[in-house]
Amino acid sequence: MSKKPTKKAAAVKESKAAKPAEPVKSVSAAPTSDLLYPQPVAREGDPVAWKIEDGIAWVKFNRPDKRNCMSPELNRRMGEVLEAFEFRDDIGVLVLTGEGTAWSAGMDLQKYFRETEALGIEAIRKSQREAYSWWKRLRWYQKPTIGMINGWCFGGGYGPLHACDLAIASDDAQFGLSEINWGILPGGGATKVAVDSMSYRDAMWHAMTGEMISGKKAAEWKLINESVPADQLLARVTEVAKMLLSKNAVALKATKDAVRRTKEMTYENAEDYLIRAQEAANYFDSQGRKEGIKQFLDDKTYKPGLGGYKVKK
Repeated sequence: MSKKPTKKAAAVKESKAAKPAEPVKSVSAAPTSDLLYPQPVAREGDPVAWKIEDGIAWVKFNRPDKRNCMSPELNRRMGEVLEAFEFRDDIGVLVLTGEGTAWSAGMDLQKYFRETEALGIEAIRKSQREAYSWWKRLRWYQKPTIGMINGWCFGGGYGPLHACDLAIASDDAQFGLSEINWGILPGGGATKVAVDSMSYRDAMWHAMTGEMISGKKAAEWKLINESVPADQLLARVTEVAKMLLSKNAVALKATKDAVRRTKEMTYENAEDYLIRAQEAANYFDSQGRKEGIKQFLDDKTYKPGLGGYKVKK
Protein backbone atom coordinates (compact mmCIF):
# COMPACT_ATOMS: atom_id res chain seq x y z
CA MET A 1 0.00 0.00 0.00
CA SER A 2 1.56 3.29 -1.15
CA LYS A 3 1.95 6.11 1.26
CA LYS A 4 0.60 9.54 0.51
CA PRO A 5 3.34 12.17 0.19
CA THR A 6 3.66 14.42 3.18
CA LYS A 7 3.07 18.15 2.86
CA LYS A 8 6.83 18.72 3.20
CA ALA A 9 7.68 16.26 0.43
CA ALA A 10 5.05 17.79 -1.81
CA ALA A 11 6.50 21.23 -1.24
CA VAL A 12 9.99 20.02 -2.12
CA LYS A 13 8.67 18.31 -5.25
CA GLU A 14 6.84 21.48 -6.26
CA SER A 15 9.95 23.63 -5.74
CA LYS A 16 11.94 21.33 -8.01
CA ALA A 17 9.43 21.59 -10.81
CA ALA A 18 10.67 23.52 -13.81
CA LYS A 19 9.68 27.15 -13.69
CA PRO A 20 8.94 29.05 -16.86
CA ALA A 21 12.00 31.01 -17.93
CA GLU A 22 11.82 34.72 -17.29
CA PRO A 23 12.05 36.82 -20.42
CA VAL A 24 15.52 38.22 -21.06
CA LYS A 25 15.57 41.97 -20.79
CA SER A 26 16.67 43.42 -24.09
CA VAL A 27 19.18 46.26 -24.20
CA SER A 28 19.14 46.61 -27.95
CA ALA A 29 16.73 49.51 -27.78
CA ALA A 30 19.46 51.77 -26.46
CA PRO A 31 22.04 52.99 -28.98
CA THR A 32 25.32 51.07 -28.75
CA SER A 33 27.20 54.33 -28.18
CA ASP A 34 25.04 55.06 -25.11
CA LEU A 35 25.89 51.66 -23.65
CA LEU A 36 29.64 52.00 -24.23
CA TYR A 37 30.01 55.73 -23.56
CA PRO A 38 27.68 57.34 -20.98
CA GLN A 39 26.27 60.58 -22.30
CA PRO A 40 27.43 63.71 -20.45
CA VAL A 41 25.05 65.67 -18.28
CA ALA A 42 25.53 69.43 -18.13
CA ARG A 43 26.40 70.75 -14.70
CA GLU A 44 26.70 74.17 -13.11
CA GLY A 45 29.90 75.91 -14.14
CA ASP A 46 30.61 73.29 -16.81
CA PRO A 47 33.76 74.33 -18.73
CA VAL A 48 32.35 72.71 -21.88
CA ALA A 49 28.93 73.44 -23.38
CA TRP A 50 27.16 71.66 -26.22
CA LYS A 51 23.98 71.22 -28.20
CA ILE A 52 23.01 68.74 -30.91
CA GLU A 53 20.90 70.03 -33.74
CA ASP A 54 20.10 68.61 -37.18
CA GLY A 55 22.97 66.14 -37.09
CA ILE A 56 25.55 68.70 -35.95
CA ALA A 57 27.16 68.68 -32.50
CA TRP A 58 28.05 72.25 -31.50
CA VAL A 59 30.70 71.95 -28.78
CA LYS A 60 32.02 75.06 -27.01
CA PHE A 61 34.92 76.03 -24.82
CA ASN A 62 32.87 77.49 -21.98
CA ARG A 63 35.08 79.72 -19.84
CA PRO A 64 34.22 83.10 -21.40
CA ASP A 65 35.41 85.05 -18.34
CA LYS A 66 38.88 83.52 -18.93
CA ARG A 67 38.78 83.88 -22.72
CA ASN A 68 38.18 80.12 -22.85
CA CYS A 69 41.75 79.29 -21.85
CA MET A 70 42.23 75.58 -21.17
CA SER A 71 42.48 74.41 -17.57
CA PRO A 72 43.00 70.79 -16.50
CA GLU A 73 39.29 70.62 -15.66
CA LEU A 74 38.31 71.82 -19.13
CA ASN A 75 40.66 69.31 -20.77
CA ARG A 76 39.23 66.42 -18.78
CA ARG A 77 35.69 67.48 -19.56
CA MET A 78 36.37 67.94 -23.26
CA GLY A 79 37.74 64.42 -23.39
CA GLU A 80 34.54 63.08 -21.84
CA VAL A 81 32.30 64.99 -24.25
CA LEU A 82 34.23 63.96 -27.35
CA GLU A 83 34.22 60.33 -26.25
CA ALA A 84 30.47 60.38 -25.65
CA PHE A 85 29.64 61.91 -29.04
CA GLU A 86 32.04 60.07 -31.33
CA PHE A 87 29.80 57.16 -32.34
CA ARG A 88 26.34 58.62 -31.84
CA ASP A 89 24.08 57.96 -34.82
CA ASP A 90 22.36 61.34 -34.50
CA ILE A 91 25.66 63.22 -34.98
CA GLY A 92 27.33 63.47 -38.37
CA VAL A 93 29.59 66.52 -37.92
CA LEU A 94 31.18 68.13 -34.86
CA VAL A 95 31.84 71.88 -34.68
CA LEU A 96 34.23 73.23 -32.04
CA THR A 97 33.84 76.89 -31.11
CA GLY A 98 34.05 79.22 -28.13
CA GLU A 99 31.54 80.90 -25.85
CA GLY A 100 31.75 84.68 -25.84
CA THR A 101 34.38 86.68 -27.71
CA ALA A 102 37.20 84.11 -27.80
CA TRP A 103 37.78 80.68 -29.30
CA SER A 104 40.56 79.83 -26.86
CA ALA A 105 43.30 82.05 -25.48
CA GLY A 106 45.49 78.97 -24.99
CA MET A 107 46.51 77.27 -21.76
CA ASP A 108 45.48 78.70 -18.40
CA LEU A 109 48.71 80.15 -16.99
CA GLN A 110 47.47 79.91 -13.41
CA LYS A 111 45.86 76.48 -13.38
CA TYR A 112 47.68 74.63 -16.16
CA PHE A 113 51.14 76.02 -15.45
CA ARG A 114 51.69 77.59 -12.00
CA GLU A 115 49.39 75.42 -9.88
CA THR A 116 50.28 72.20 -11.69
CA GLU A 117 54.03 72.83 -11.64
CA ALA A 118 53.85 73.43 -7.88
CA LEU A 119 52.70 69.81 -7.49
CA GLY A 120 55.72 68.37 -9.29
CA ILE A 121 56.53 66.35 -12.38
CA GLU A 122 53.76 63.76 -11.84
CA ALA A 123 51.09 66.44 -11.92
CA ILE A 124 52.72 68.13 -14.93
CA ARG A 125 52.71 64.92 -16.97
CA LYS A 126 49.12 64.15 -15.97
CA SER A 127 47.99 67.62 -17.03
CA GLN A 128 49.82 67.30 -20.34
CA ARG A 129 48.26 63.90 -21.05
CA GLU A 130 44.78 65.25 -20.39
CA ALA A 131 45.29 68.05 -22.90
CA TYR A 132 47.15 66.16 -25.61
CA SER A 133 44.86 63.13 -25.43
CA TRP A 134 41.71 65.01 -26.44
CA TRP A 135 43.58 66.89 -29.16
CA LYS A 136 44.73 63.54 -30.53
CA ARG A 137 41.24 62.11 -30.30
CA LEU A 138 39.94 65.10 -32.24
CA ARG A 139 42.63 64.64 -34.95
CA TRP A 140 41.45 61.08 -35.60
CA TYR A 141 37.78 61.62 -34.78
CA GLN A 142 35.18 59.35 -36.36
CA LYS A 143 33.14 62.35 -37.50
CA PRO A 144 34.26 65.26 -39.68
CA THR A 145 35.18 68.23 -37.48
CA ILE A 146 35.13 71.98 -38.10
CA GLY A 147 36.83 74.64 -36.00
CA MET A 148 34.64 77.76 -35.92
CA ILE A 149 37.08 80.43 -34.78
CA ASN A 150 34.99 83.25 -33.37
CA GLY A 151 37.69 85.29 -31.62
CA TRP A 152 41.07 84.92 -29.93
CA CYS A 153 43.08 81.79 -30.77
CA PHE A 154 46.43 81.89 -29.02
CA GLY A 155 49.27 79.52 -28.13
CA GLY A 156 47.91 76.20 -26.90
CA GLY A 157 44.74 76.85 -28.88
CA TYR A 158 46.70 75.83 -31.97
CA GLY A 159 46.56 72.21 -30.76
CA PRO A 160 42.79 71.78 -31.13
CA LEU A 161 42.82 74.16 -34.12
CA HIS A 162 45.11 71.79 -36.02
CA ALA A 163 43.10 68.80 -34.79
CA CYS A 164 39.96 70.05 -36.54
CA ASP A 165 39.68 68.80 -40.12
CA LEU A 166 38.53 72.19 -41.39
CA ALA A 167 38.81 75.66 -39.84
CA ILE A 168 36.78 78.77 -40.64
CA ALA A 169 37.25 82.06 -38.80
CA SER A 170 35.70 85.47 -38.63
CA ASP A 171 37.70 88.16 -40.41
CA ASP A 172 38.32 89.91 -37.10
CA ALA A 173 39.46 86.81 -35.18
CA GLN A 174 42.96 87.10 -33.75
CA PHE A 175 45.66 84.40 -33.96
CA GLY A 176 49.00 84.45 -32.19
CA LEU A 177 51.84 82.32 -30.86
CA SER A 178 52.03 84.36 -27.69
CA GLU A 179 54.48 82.09 -25.84
CA ILE A 180 57.54 84.14 -26.80
CA ASN A 181 55.92 87.15 -25.11
CA TRP A 182 56.13 85.51 -21.69
CA GLY A 183 59.41 83.71 -22.10
CA ILE A 184 58.90 80.22 -23.48
CA LEU A 185 58.89 78.57 -26.90
CA PRO A 186 55.59 77.65 -28.58
CA GLY A 187 55.16 74.13 -27.19
CA GLY A 188 52.33 71.63 -27.03
CA GLY A 189 52.61 71.11 -30.77
CA ALA A 190 52.06 74.81 -31.58
CA THR A 191 55.37 75.20 -33.43
CA LYS A 192 54.66 72.05 -35.44
CA VAL A 193 51.21 73.40 -36.36
CA ALA A 194 52.75 76.62 -37.67
CA VAL A 195 55.46 74.81 -39.65
CA ASP A 196 52.98 72.33 -41.15
CA SER A 197 50.43 74.98 -42.08
CA MET A 198 52.48 78.01 -43.16
CA SER A 199 55.48 78.76 -45.28
CA TYR A 200 58.85 78.58 -43.51
CA ARG A 201 59.22 82.37 -43.43
CA ASP A 202 55.67 83.00 -42.17
CA ALA A 203 56.03 80.32 -39.48
CA MET A 204 59.34 81.76 -38.29
CA TRP A 205 57.93 85.29 -38.15
CA HIS A 206 54.80 84.12 -36.38
CA ALA A 207 56.70 82.18 -33.72
CA MET A 208 59.50 84.67 -33.09
CA THR A 209 57.57 87.96 -32.93
CA GLY A 210 54.47 86.91 -30.99
CA GLU A 211 52.50 89.36 -33.12
CA MET A 212 48.81 88.72 -33.71
CA ILE A 213 47.36 88.18 -37.17
CA SER A 214 43.74 88.56 -38.23
CA GLY A 215 41.42 85.90 -39.56
CA LYS A 216 42.02 87.23 -43.06
CA LYS A 217 45.78 86.97 -42.67
CA ALA A 218 45.48 83.49 -41.12
CA ALA A 219 43.58 82.37 -44.23
CA GLU A 220 46.26 83.91 -46.49
CA TRP A 221 48.96 82.09 -44.53
CA LYS A 222 46.94 78.83 -44.76
CA LEU A 223 46.60 78.42 -41.00
CA ILE A 224 42.84 78.11 -41.64
CA ASN A 225 40.70 77.37 -44.69
CA GLU A 226 38.92 80.71 -44.97
CA SER A 227 37.61 83.72 -43.09
CA VAL A 228 34.29 85.51 -43.43
CA PRO A 229 32.68 88.58 -41.84
CA ALA A 230 31.73 87.86 -38.24
CA ASP A 231 28.00 88.12 -38.91
CA GLN A 232 28.29 85.42 -41.59
CA LEU A 233 30.44 82.96 -39.64
CA LEU A 234 27.65 80.81 -38.18
CA ALA A 235 25.81 80.59 -41.50
CA ARG A 236 28.97 79.64 -43.41
CA VAL A 237 29.98 76.93 -40.92
CA THR A 238 26.44 75.54 -40.95
CA GLU A 239 26.51 75.46 -44.75
CA VAL A 240 29.79 73.52 -44.80
CA ALA A 241 28.58 71.14 -42.07
CA LYS A 242 25.41 70.35 -44.01
CA MET A 243 27.46 69.72 -47.14
CA LEU A 244 29.57 67.18 -45.21
CA LEU A 245 26.41 65.56 -43.82
CA SER A 246 25.29 64.84 -47.38
CA LYS A 247 28.37 62.71 -48.11
CA ASN A 248 29.24 59.09 -47.40
CA ALA A 249 30.35 58.93 -43.74
CA VAL A 250 32.69 55.96 -44.22
CA ALA A 251 34.38 57.61 -47.20
CA LEU A 252 34.76 60.87 -45.25
CA LYS A 253 36.51 59.11 -42.35
CA ALA A 254 38.82 57.24 -44.71
CA THR A 255 39.57 60.45 -46.63
CA LYS A 256 40.46 62.62 -43.67
CA ASP A 257 42.68 59.88 -42.22
CA ALA A 258 44.37 59.48 -45.60
CA VAL A 259 45.22 63.18 -45.82
CA ARG A 260 46.80 63.18 -42.36
CA ARG A 261 48.63 59.87 -42.83
CA THR A 262 50.04 60.38 -46.32
CA LYS A 263 51.45 63.83 -45.55
CA GLU A 264 54.58 62.23 -44.11
CA MET A 265 54.80 59.25 -46.50
CA THR A 266 56.79 58.76 -49.66
CA TYR A 267 54.71 58.58 -52.84
CA GLU A 268 55.16 54.79 -53.09
CA ASN A 269 54.17 54.22 -49.46
CA ALA A 270 51.17 56.50 -49.84
CA GLU A 271 50.07 54.69 -53.00
CA ASP A 272 50.11 51.36 -51.18
CA TYR A 273 48.45 52.78 -48.05
CA LEU A 274 45.58 54.26 -50.08
CA ILE A 275 44.86 50.92 -51.76
CA ARG A 276 44.62 49.24 -48.37
CA ALA A 277 42.58 52.11 -46.91
CA GLN A 278 39.97 51.83 -49.68
CA GLU A 279 39.78 48.07 -49.22
CA ALA A 280 39.23 48.60 -45.50
CA ALA A 281 36.52 51.18 -46.23
CA ASN A 282 34.81 48.69 -48.52
CA TYR A 283 34.56 46.29 -45.59
CA PHE A 284 32.56 48.83 -43.56
CA ASP A 285 30.50 50.07 -46.50
CA SER A 286 30.41 47.62 -49.40
CA GLN A 287 27.40 49.26 -51.06
CA GLY A 288 28.34 52.94 -50.91
CA ARG A 289 30.68 53.08 -53.88
CA LYS A 290 28.43 50.74 -55.88
CA GLU A 291 25.50 53.06 -55.31
CA GLY A 292 27.60 56.05 -56.38
CA ILE A 293 28.63 54.31 -59.60
CA LYS A 294 25.04 53.18 -60.26
CA GLN A 295 23.60 56.67 -59.88
CA PHE A 296 26.20 58.00 -62.33
CA LEU A 297 26.33 55.26 -64.98
CA ASP A 298 22.79 53.86 -64.82
CA ASP A 299 20.53 56.50 -63.29
CA LYS A 300 22.50 59.44 -64.69
CA THR A 301 21.35 61.58 -61.75
CA TYR A 302 24.65 63.34 -61.01
CA LYS A 303 28.19 63.99 -62.25
CA PRO A 304 30.99 63.34 -59.71
CA GLY A 305 32.97 66.39 -60.80
CA LEU A 306 29.96 68.64 -60.20
CA GLY A 307 28.47 67.19 -57.05
CA GLY A 308 27.92 64.09 -54.94
CA TYR A 309 25.58 61.15 -55.25
CA LYS A 310 22.54 60.89 -53.02
CA VAL A 311 23.59 58.92 -49.96
CA LYS A 312 20.93 56.58 -48.63
CA LYS A 313 20.60 57.06 -44.88
